[in-house]
Amino acid sequence: MKKNSNLRGFTLIELLVVLAIIGLLAGLVGPQVMKQLGGAKTKAAKVQIEDLSGALDMYKMDVGRYPSTEEGLQALVESPDNARSWNGPYLRKNKVPQDPWIYDYHYTSPGEHGRFDLYSLGFDNAPGGEGEDQDITSWE
Repeated sequence: MKKNSNLRGFTLIELLVVLAIIGLLAGLVGPQVMKQLGGAKTKAAKVQIEDLSGALDMYKMDVGRYPSTEEGLQALVESPDNARSWNGPYLRKNKVPQDPWIYDYHYTSPGEHGRFDLYSLGFDNAPGGEGEDQDITSWE
């Protein structure tokens, strides 16, 4: 039987070169992708804070006041005992969302910066920070 000498394939060296190139590209592109992902989460938190602020304003129009710190954001989905004219729920999913890093939003009323303070502490869930660790607030 005659063997076909025209069979072609990749050598081990060629495969290693391709894997090295893929590794270099992943090393260069990966951090940039992760940086963009962190920025997207920060933007999503800003949008959620704006939406929650709008829901708090609707609550105030109905009830005549913002929820107290003790009532918290839960007052947007469940009527507090002392809330006359509550006409909620004020959130579409009947659930208070968490920030993009799966932490609860912080809410105080009256706030130090306005009628209420609503904020996320970012990825590290600690005050301050830069980049993905920065605080996202309703007053700035």
